[in-house]
Amino acid sequence: MNTSTVTPYGTLPPASPVAARKPISLPRLNEMRERGEKITMLTAYDATFAAVADAAGVECILVGDSLGMVCQGLPSTVGVTLDTMRYHTESVARGVRRVQGTSWIIGDLPFGTYQESREQALRSATVLMQAGAHMVKLEGGGWTTETVRFLVERGIPVCAHLGLTPQTVHALGGYRVQGRGDSADRLRQEALALQDAGASMLVLEMVPAALSAELTRALPRCHTIGIGAGHGTAGQVLVMHDMLGVNLGKNPKFVRNFMTGQNSVLDAMSAYVRAVKDGSFPDNALHAW
Repeated sequence: MNTSTVTPYGTLPPASPVAARKPISLPRLNEMRERGEKITMLTAYDATFAAVADAAGVECILVGDSLGMVCQGLPSTVGVTLDTMRYHTESVARGVRRVQGTSWIIGDLPFGTYQESREQALRSATVLMQAGAHMVKLEGGGWTTETVRFLVERGIPVCAHLGLTPQTVHALGGYRVQGRGDSADRLRQEALALQDAGASMLVLEMVPAALSAELTRALPRCHTIGIGAGHGTAGQVLVMHDMLGVNLGKNPKFVRNFMTGQNSVLDAMSAYVRAVKDGSFPDNALHAW
């Protein structure tokens, strides 16, 4: 009997990770971590690519403010507006519903929409949740802790983001590795405080692999998602354009072009899911910052 899954974007083989997959939720992510299964995340900004990612078995789709650079041609994420994020979140949510309807959608709170007050953050988060997001993401530690607590207490799941935080890249002195030397202790303290505030997910960007693995062990209630942070995290995320080899600049050294040797975007995304699950991506040797 043929048990392949047919989608508008191609046919998934019987061994596809999307076979018999239930909709992703926070309890489902907890179950994955308990059994040692890696979480996969990709960015997507429109209905079609979101549908393909969902069909490929990607658990989490991040509607990232990286769209400012890869879709709008902006020099950084700072110029992205909340209305733009609402539009793209709605588009992604429609695409996910078209095929499997299982991926967990995370919407980025853009620069200037949550820094003013906790109430401003709640208003901004409400916009993205009503647009179809299941969770919102914000950058930084320290002052963000009480904002995270405020949102979580009001029923809004939060993904935090430490290490290289693109919205404050100018304050960090550029796209540089974070968490080395004395700054490692501060990152540890911020990560623990965010978990205690209720953040259920934490992106670690361009953080040394050893520190990311240590934080993953220290944060049992918060799923760490690495990007340029080694393979010791609970999951991985990449910008979709980077992993497909279609970005406008030079890929960071930790990115792999998953289109190589594949016949379709669906195949490339499925290959990414398999590589994260079996531990062949990322290569820790490329994260020995």
